[in-house]
Amino acid sequence: MSVLDASTELLAAQAIGPSEPVTDLGRGQGPGWLDSWLAEHNRELVTWRRALHARPELARQERLSTSLVASRLAAAGLRPRLMSGTGLTCDIGSGDRCVALRADLDALPLREQTDLPFASSVPGVMHACGHDAHTAMLLGAGLALAAAPALPGRVRLIFQPAEEVQPGGALDMVAEGVLEGVERIFALHCDPRLAVGRVGTKVGPMTSACDLLELRLTSPGGHTSRPHLTADLVHALGTLITQLPSLLSRRIDPRTGTVLVWGAVEAGQAANAVPQNGVLRGTLRTGGHQVWTELEPLVRSMVTALLAPTGVGYVLEHQRGVPPVDNDPLSSGLLRDAAITAIGEDAATGTEQSSGGEDFAWYLQNVPGAMGRLGVWSGAGPMKDLHQPTFDLDERALPVGVRVLTHAAMASLTA
Repeated sequence: MSVLDASTELLAAQAIGPSEPVTDLGRGQGPGWLDSWLAEHNRELVTWRRALHARPELARQERLSTSLVASRLAAAGLRPRLMSGTGLTCDIGSGDRCVALRADLDALPLREQTDLPFASSVPGVMHACGHDAHTAMLLGAGLALAAAPALPGRVRLIFQPAEEVQPGGALDMVAEGVLEGVERIFALHCDPRLAVGRVGTKVGPMTSACDLLELRLTSPGGHTSRPHLTADLVHALGTLITQLPSLLSRRIDPRTGTVLVWGAVEAGQAANAVPQNGVLRGTLRTGGHQVWTELEPLVRSMVTALLAPTGVGYVLEHQRGVPPVDNDPLSSGLLRDAAITAIGEDAATGTEQSSGGEDFAWYLQNVPGAMGRLGVWSGAGPMKDLHQPTFDLDERALPVGVRVLTHAAMASLTA
């Protein structure tokens, strides 16, 4: 299937275009070429988001999504380039200086429960984190920048696959050279706790490191009437479940926000049989980069100590995920100023460090940059949280995102 055919298939999935243009909260803020582009393409921006939402794709399977982006960029006379399988990059403008803007493409393995007319048509897959909006906004910003009379340098668009899996598609993109020549990078992430028209920025750590833990326990098994003749695997699981998080809280500075939470436990079937195998899975998060580098040996030593009296064997898989997103002060200031320039003085607000993980952090290990939180709450009704099957966003946030990304790129190139 060609790029054009794939893009047409995605857009034709169902009637998903808006009946009216969404309100552009930054209309008249300029520059003129950006106002004009949004006035002409406002509906398309929403249609792209809805098309992506209707046909979500899991990590490293984002072929239709990438095709839609590539076809729109190519139609504007640009030269998009595939990277990392289903990733894509495209440079706009010319010159030695280059700033990057990044969006993520993949969806989550969740069954949508929104009843939207453009709800996911893929069973068990949903854009529950706003990546459909991220992609549409970056595509819009890229095409708007391409329509500018002149740029003071180059803007590199990065459409990244596999943000929702660890260690994340950003590592692959970086390894393939997507940051070559880039002096600064920006991104926006949907925030359902901020009202539309607000952009949250923060200097320093904004997210947390996130690791995955999987413990596979083994025992000879036996009859529950004779636990002294075997190794009680379920009791050992209970010890780990309760004691490991507690011990970590006594060995690590609580100001780092380090937290271990179990998400899955599996063991046994019969009430009167000690099982031979069990599995425990969870996430380990911390807000401190230095602590993150020290966690694996600490956890391993604690697991060994806790299980030693039980006689239960174990294999620990500690999968390191992503470091914290650590926003550079200058970049964070540029992003804050971009929000004010794009929407108005009230647009900029502070934000807190979260316990969530975000692989945008890998880019910031290589070049300075900043991520901002884009308000997507309508201001009325419940705040529908990320990674939930009911998540939705106010589409007025889309032109806001286009404006902020565009202004951030332009300001960075002249800073």
